[in-house]
Amino acid sequence: MSSSTSHTAPIPVGAPARQPRYRSKTLAAWLGLLSGPLGLHRFYLGGLADPWGWLYPLPTLLGLWGLHRMDQLGQDDHLAWVLMPLLGLAFAAAMLQTILIGLTPDERWHAQHNPSLAGREDAPAAGWPAVIAVILALVLGAGVLMATIAFSGQRYFEYQVEEALKISQ
Repeated sequence: MSSSTSHTAPIPVGAPARQPRYRSKTLAAWLGLLSGPLGLHRFYLGGLADPWGWLYPLPTLLGLWGLHRMDQLGQDDHLAWVLMPLLGLAFAAAMLQTILIGLTPDERWHAQHNPSLAGREDAPAAGWPAVIAVILALVLGAGVLMATIAFSGQRYFEYQVEEALKISQ
């Protein structure tokens, strides 16, 4: 045997070939819509090894902690001001990812996530459920992003006014 020959274990006769898992665009879009801030849509698509999936829960949990602090300590808690927008930004990012998933053409989706179906005429199409997920993600994402910007701007300017009053006294 030459040194360029690779050594691989033989596949037993009669053993089924491992089929790649089918990934539904519709399911990925709805996971992004319903649990996007936790990154479950990323784990569905890329498995637990997806580093982007692990980046979603951290700002979500920090934002929820800020929301809890605001509820417990009131609006004067400065740490809550910083943490709460993280929740809104994580939610808006998840909705943007959901929109991108839902608007990916079916042929490109299958080429990327279901290579065995790429270019086949009988490959399943996403249809209306994916479109409805995109519409809902657009509405929810835009609303949450606007609310996050409004909250952050309001808290910033209120803080500036408070500091200006302290200086003027």
